[in-house]
Amino acid sequence: MPDDFELIRLQSWRSSAVGYSVCVFLARGQLIDTGFPGARRAVARLLEERRPRGVVVTHQHEDHAGNVALIAERGIPIAVARVTEEALRAGEANVGLYRRACWGVMAPLTSTLEPYEPAGLELVATPGHSPDHHVVWDAERGILFAGDLFLGVKVRVARPMEDPRALAASARHAAALRPRVLLDAHRGIVPNGAEALLAKAAWLEETIGAIDERIGRGWSDRAITSAVLGREDAIALVSRGDLSRLNFVRAVRATAARRAG
Repeated sequence: MPDDFELIRLQSWRSSAVGYSVCVFLARGQLIDTGFPGARRAVARLLEERRPRGVVVTHQHEDHAGNVALIAERGIPIAVARVTEEALRAGEANVGLYRRACWGVMAPLTSTLEPYEPAGLELVATPGHSPDHHVVWDAERGILFAGDLFLGVKVRVARPMEDPRALAASARHAAALRPRVLLDAHRGIVPNGAEALLAKAAWLEETIGAIDERIGRGWSDRAITSAVLGREDAIALVSRGDLSRLNFVRAVRATAARRAG
């Protein structure tokens, strides 16, 4: 890795208790993502010690954009997609208790953002995990800061805003960049990044095909979930269905209906 690169893993006692953490990255003197609201003090300290020239945000979720307001208040310029900024200003209604407990509560963004053009970095649209999701691409060094694009090859759960079809296409798009290094916001460095992204895309496409075939035969969502993705994990219960295998099937059905229409 280049000398001007740093991976910083953020966690709180609440997130540690449920086994979650998130990474932010310093690259070329710039901060990629802002961590979660519960890590505000750690992020404030990071800003004071490293003094990034600007910040790049991958998407709207609170574990990635949770301290955008803090950064805006300090006058640090921010590179963020317009759709992400709009989502941050609107706030998210009905955030699940499990997310508030793990990450903290993110207030809607009210400050004016100073726009920023990243040096040596490019925001590349990769929707699927969320409609506004972007990766950050360092073409010169072959480093892909993937946000939540990857997470793993066989991720069987989804939240309501996810789109598995778009995610598969985005994974192939990112793999076509042929990254030398793939950095996942939760897993850190992912070996053989391009191959991992292609494996994810292939698994998604195969799984979506199996779901589509059963939709065509009139199966119910719950029957498809059981047959294709298996029994729900504990997270479905803890999240009250917000993060579940059933949501994966529902998302595939919704996009199938839009394509048919």
